[in-house]
Amino acid sequence: MSQAKTGDSVKIHYTGTLDDGTQFDSSDGREPLSFTLGSGQVIPGFDKAVDGMAVGDSKSVNIPAEDAYGPHQPQMVQDVPLSALPADLTPEVGMGLQAQGPDGQVANLVVTSVQDDSITVDGNHPLAGKALNFDIELVSID
Repeated sequence: MSQAKTGDSVKIHYTGTLDDGTQFDSSDGREPLSFTLGSGQVIPGFDKAVDGMAVGDSKSVNIPAEDAYGPHQPQMVQDVPLSALPADLTPEVGMGLQAQGPDGQVANLVVTSVQDDSITVDGNHPLAGKALNFDIELVSID
């Protein structure tokens, strides 16, 4: 039976949870996730977990933040004056915003607090700084 290796196209079913048991994603009820092993399409720890699995294998893995979305970077949390926002925007905690940097690259931000004259936004991935747990089943290798 062949084992998944770098360059293989694989399909997997998975459920992702945080250490406190909160589920953040799952392929349950959907088509399996397809990706090419080692191509950077998924987080590094996920690639490592699937590498060497055979079709039908299942495993549970804990992926530290460093092999997932990286550490939470405090410099990506900023206060923005309300005067810098469009006049018709009413910011709320949890709201997603986009900002364009000087290099033209778009950054996705989440409003984490709203004050009288400013808001605080976080440009980190929502799962940055968190260890992730996955239950993985390898469905196919193409």
